[in-house]
Amino acid sequence: MSDMEDDFTCDDEEDYDLEYSEDGNSEPNVDLENQYYNSKALKEDDSKAALSSFQKVLELEGEKGEWGFKALKQMIKINFKLTNFPEMMNRYKQLLTYIRSAVTRNYSEKSINSILDYISTSKQMDLLQEFYETTLEALKDSKNDRLWFKTNTKLGKLYLEREEYGKLQKILRQLHQSCQTDDGEDDLKKGTQLLEIYALEIQMYTAQKNNKKLKALYEQSLHIKSAIPHPLIMGLNIDVADVESLLVQCILDNTIHGRIDQVNQLLELDHQKRGGARYTALDKWSNQLNSLNQAVVSKLA
Repeated sequence: MSDMEDDFTCDDEEDYDLEYSEDGNSEPNVDLENQYYNSKALKEDDSKAALSSFQKVLELEGEKGEWGFKALKQMIKINFKLTNFPEMMNRYKQLLTYIRSAVTRNYSEKSINSILDYISTSKQMDLLQEFYETTLEALKDSKNDRLWFKTNTKLGKLYLEREEYGKLQKILRQLHQSCQTDDGEDDLKKGTQLLEIYALEIQMYTAQKNNKKLKALYEQSLHIKSAIPHPLIMGLNIDVADVESLLVQCILDNTIHGRIDQVNQLLELDHQKRGGARYTALDKWSNQLNSLNQAVVSKLA
C-alpha cells in the first residue's frame, strides 16, 4: 500500500479505541464491528464486494455513529480508486451529514483533512472544485475555522492552476478577512495562516508578472513575526532567477538604467545615473528576499 493510502487510512488505528458512549455501562455493537472489519478485509481483493459489505454496516447501524462514518470513508476511497466519481461524491455528501453530531469535532476534522489531501492528488479539476465547494457548504453551520481555511486554501490553489485569477482573488479576500482584527488589520496572532495567504498571492502575482504587487506583498510579509512556518509558505521561496527576471523587466521599462549583455549573460546596472537611491533600495530588497528565503528553508528543515 502506498504512503498516500496509508495517510488516508491512518486514523483507522483508532478503531480499537472508540468511545462507544460516555456512559461506561454501554457495550460495543459487536455485529457492527465485525461487519466493518469483514468488509475491510475484502477491500484489496474484491472492491465491489467490499462496497456492498460496507453498505451493510450502514444498514446495521441504525442511528448515525462512528462505524458508519468509518464505513463511508472506506467507500469514498474505494470509489475514488475505481474512478466512480459520482458515487464517491454521493458517499462524501452522506459522510458530511455525520460531522454535526455523530462523531467528535476533532475526529471529523482529522478525517476530512485526510480525505481532502487524498482526493487532492486527482487531476480531475472539475471534480476537485465540486469536492472543495461541497465541503465548504457543509462547513457553513459547523463553524470549524481551521477546516474552512484549509479547504478554501486548496480551492484557491486549484483556481491558481486553472489561471482563474478572478475567482482566486475572491478566495484570497475571504481568507484575508478571516485573519483580520476588528480594525481591519492583519491579526499577527494568525501568522501561519497569513503566510499561507501571502504564499498563494505571491504565486498568483508571479504568474501574472505583477512585480509592483509582489514588492508590496513582500513588504507586508515582513511584519509577520509570530508565524510557525508551514509547507505552504514555500511559495515564498524566491530565488536569484526571480530577482534577475525583475531586473530585466525594470531595465526594459527604463525603470532603472542598465544594459543586458546577452552574449555574456550579464546584467550591468549604471549606478552613476539619476535614481541611485532606487538601486540601493533594490539591493536591500534583494538581500532581504534572500534572508527571508534562508530563514524559511532553515525552519522547515
